Amino acid sequence: MRYRKHTTPSTGNVFNNKKKRKFNMSIVAWFIFGFAVLQLVVALVNVLFRQALPQPDPDFQPLVSVMIPARNEEQNIGQILKDVQGQSYKNIEVLVFNDQSEDQTAAIVEDFAAADERIKLINSEGLPEGWLGKNHACYRLAQKAKGDYYLFLDADVRVSGNIVHQAIGMVRKHQLGLLTIFPRQMMNTWGEWLVVPSMNYILLTLLPLVMIRLSNFESISAANGQFMLFDAQTYRQQEPHLKHRMTRVEDISIARSFKKAGIKIGCLTGTNDIRCRMYSGFNNALQGLSRSVIMFFGNSIFMTLLFWTVSTLGFLFVWFVLPPGSFVMYVLILLFTRVFISFASQQNILKNLLLGFFQKWVLGYVIFIALRSQLQSTFEWKGRQV
Repeated sequence: MRYRKHTTPSTGNVFNNKKKRKFNMSIVAWFIFGFAVLQLVVALVNVLFRQALPQPDPDFQPLVSVMIPARNEEQNIGQILKDVQGQSYKNIEVLVFNDQSEDQTAAIVEDFAAADERIKLINSEGLPEGWLGKNHACYRLAQKAKGDYYLFLDADVRVSGNIVHQAIGMVRKHQLGLLTIFPRQMMNTWGEWLVVPSMNYILLTLLPLVMIRLSNFESISAANGQFMLFDAQTYRQQEPHLKHRMTRVEDISIARSFKKAGIKIGCLTGTNDIRCRMYSGFNNALQGLSRSVIMFFGNSIFMTLLFWTVSTLGFLFVWFVLPPGSFVMYVLILLFTRVFISFASQQNILKNLLLGFFQKWVLGYVIFIALRSQLQSTFEWKGRQV
C-alpha cells in the first residue's frame, strides 16, 4: 500500500499569500481614497461653475402656465399662490389641481380664484387605474394649460424675486426642453438635518450640474419635481407625465427620457429665490427620501449599496491599510467635500460638518427602508399606496 506524503505549506508560500492579500487590500484602500478625491473634485466643480439665472428680457413676455398639483395642502397652498401673485412677471395663468383633498385646500384656492381671474381650480374626478397620483395630476393640468411654457411647482415650494421670468429666459437662452431647479432646503429640526442633506450630498458629489446641460449622455441627468419648467411645445410632443404615469420617481425618469430623445435639459441648485421645507420631521423625511434614493443611482440596488458602503465604511480600509499621512489627507478631503456641498446648496456648513458622519448612517437606514418597500411592493405617500 502506498501512502501519500503529508505536506505543509512552506514558509515562503505563507509569506507570499500574506503579501498578496495585503496588496489586494491596498488596491481597495486606494480605490476608496480615489473615489473620495473624485467626489471632492465634483463638489468643487459645482461650486466654481454654479449656473446663474440670467437677467430677464423685458421684451420677452410669453404666457407661462404655472401648474400646482395639490393633495391635502391647506398649510401650503395659500403661501405658494401668494408667492406666484407676487412675481413681477404678470403674464401667467395659475392652475391648481385638487387631487381629492380631504382638507380645506379647494376652498382656499377658490377664494384666491374669486379675487384673481388668472387662478383656476381643477377638481379631480378620481384617480384612474394605471396612474400614480401626482403624475395624473400633472397630466391633467397640462391638458388645461394654454401657455408657451409649463411650470410645475409643488405646493410646499416658496418662490420670490423674479424667478419665473428668469427661468424662462434661461430656457430660451440655452434652447432647453426642460429646466429643473433643486430648491434651497429649509430644515427646522435636527431630525431633518440628519436626513435631507443626503440628497444634495449624493447629487453634488456624483454629478457636475453644468454637464447635465452640456453633455448628451443619458446617465448625466437629474431633476426635481418641485420645480420643472418645460417648453410647452416639447411637453406636448413628449407627453412625459403620460409616458411615465406609473413611475414613482417621475422627475428623474422624465429627465433621462428627454436626454435619450436628444432634448437639452438644465439643472440648478442653491438659487436664492426658491426654497422648500421638503419634509417635516425625521420620520417624514425618512419615508420621503426612501421613495427616490435608489433612483438616484439609475435604479441599481448594487450601485446604491456600493456608494453607501464606500462612502461610509471606506475610512476603515484607509485607516488600517494606508500610511497614517494618507488617512489624515482622506479626512481632510471628506471635510472639504462637505464644505463645498454646503456652500453650493446654501446649507449651514457647521451643521453639515458636525452631523456628516451621522448623516451617512441615517442614509443607510433610508436605503434599508427603500429596499424593504421594494421587496414588499408597498409605499405609502399622502395617504395613498404608490
